[in-house]
Amino acid sequence: MPTVTYICPDGELEEVEVPVGTSIMKAAVSHGIESIVGDCGGSASCATCHVYVESHLEKLPPKSSNEDEMLGDAASEVLPNSRLGCQLVMRDDLASLVVRVAPEQW
Repeated sequence: MPTVTYICPDGELEEVEVPVGTSIMKAAVSHGIESIVGDCGGSASCATCHVYVESHLEKLPPKSSNEDEMLGDAASEVLPNSRLGCQLVMRDDLASLVVRVAPEQW
């Protein structure tokens, strides 16, 4: 099963097996990674699953206009590699994905 490594704001690394078809937000929340809130449940309407993609950025689909708009409301600085975890769905070719969790989600 593919894995995602989450780099938490405190520097702790969490490696989680993520089933193909599962968003990295849902995987983080279900594994108790508290620095990702996922308040809206995955509908891209709150920006509380803001991550910085550290690997495989070129393999990801481009941001939708809705995701880009939501990132405009993010609590942490938005960088070129900013994405919403709810919009990143695990695929086999994303195995070993690394994301850094944004320091502020609210």
